[in-house]
Amino acid sequence: MKGLRLAALTGDQKTVVRVRGVRIGEGFVVIAGPCSVEGEQQMLATAHAVKRCGADMLRGGAFKPRTSPYAFQGLGLKGLKILAQARRETGLPVVTEVLDTRHVPWVCEYADVVQIGARNMQNYSLLKEVGRCEKPVLLKRGMHATLEEWLNCAEYILSEGNPNVILCERGIRTFETYTRNTLDLSAVPALKEITHLPVIVDPSHATGRASLIPAMCLAAVSSGADGVMVEVHINPSEALSDREQALSPEEFDGLMRKIRYLKKAMDELK
Repeated sequence: MKGLRLAALTGDQKTVVRVRGVRIGEGFVVIAGPCSVEGEQQMLATAHAVKRCGADMLRGGAFKPRTSPYAFQGLGLKGLKILAQARRETGLPVVTEVLDTRHVPWVCEYADVVQIGARNMQNYSLLKEVGRCEKPVLLKRGMHATLEEWLNCAEYILSEGNPNVILCERGIRTFETYTRNTLDLSAVPALKEITHLPVIVDPSHATGRASLIPAMCLAAVSSGADGVMVEVHINPSEALSDREQALSPEEFDGLMRKIRYLKKAMDELK
């Protein structure tokens, strides 16, 4: 980072991103929901389930970047409207991904936080476009990106006038094949040293295995992360995307209890 002069690296005050009463950068925020919005019944049932378990925000993909062009691509505008309905019924702020500059107005109309996925981390036109909108942006780390490259992408958003950027570590590509990616938890304390932006962790995409998610969530708490984003599906075996890494509501409920217990214990040790 030596020699860089980025807005993301400056300032004594930590950035706190406010989203409908949720403060990302203070305490510990849990964002939960399915990989994809598959339909009204599935999305609303999952939204109510994560709300009961104590989630702070709701995630769900209306536009899905898939490796295969024949895989489920999301419901688009219909999915956004279902997410807005879920917010009305639960009160949970909504996080969803945008893939195309043409869809930014749609996503900004229906969502509370605009997500830039790992594949689009260096889509500079898209970064500039969300930098000009008024909604907070959750910027995921690209699977091959260094911290410096990641922060430069955040700078594209900040330089367009949008100060509300949330960084999300979601694993990087290594030679390991047992997990989907390799979760770089060292990025959390490293970023805390060099940036004022809040940092959350996505253990679902990092591990790709539901059995590993609880341990990595607790590790994220211990690393000093500002929150986690976890995939939860009302019936994981029937999920149209990422079923291997989706928790059931029962599993998520147990995880939430552990997260809150650990966070409380850590706060008491300060």
